[in-house]
Amino acid sequence: MSKVISGMSMSLDGFITAPEDTREEPLGVGGRRLHRWVEEMNETDAKVLAEMVENLGAIVMGRHSYDVCEGDGGWGDGGPAGKIPCFVLTHRPPDPADVVAPDVFTFVTDGIESAIARARAAAGGKHVGVHGATPAQQALNAGLLDEIHIMLVPVLLGAGKRLFDHVGGPVELRRTWSLESSDITHLRFEVVK
Repeated sequence: MSKVISGMSMSLDGFITAPEDTREEPLGVGGRRLHRWVEEMNETDAKVLAEMVENLGAIVMGRHSYDVCEGDGGWGDGGPAGKIPCFVLTHRPPDPADVVAPDVFTFVTDGIESAIARARAAAGGKHVGVHGATPAQQALNAGLLDEIHIMLVPVLLGAGKRLFDHVGGPVELRRTWSLESSDITHLRFEVVK
């Protein structure tokens, strides 16, 4: 059965971007450290990432991620995982003529429940990835998130965008897997419902 999974690189102090994340600095000033493991990937990390992408059928993401990462200088003509369908949560969809990859991006204006339902339908039985802090928090608060995958990076950023800033209360998690790599620790948690 497909699962709804948030998978993000995160600093030890809980940030998924450094401050001032913009089109020019999509991970914020100093935030590239969070993705060094991808840029200098070893065999262990490559295997974990390949498994994640292989099982991914669709992505739900926020408009901010779309704005700072789509197109030239960002993801190119796909989304965060290439040509996998992406459902972008937004209150203001762009003009269809301005969408770089209309075959990849669908803009959803009626909330996280609708975005996840549409992503599940498009995923063809594979998992739905939740990309970004706001969509992950919304999915968690709506009881729709099944798992959290963290690539824990040994750095303290001190500021930026936290993955779990707006969680509506205590959330019980059960660690289901962990793996140390040369530069990061991969962690997987099941959301206890």
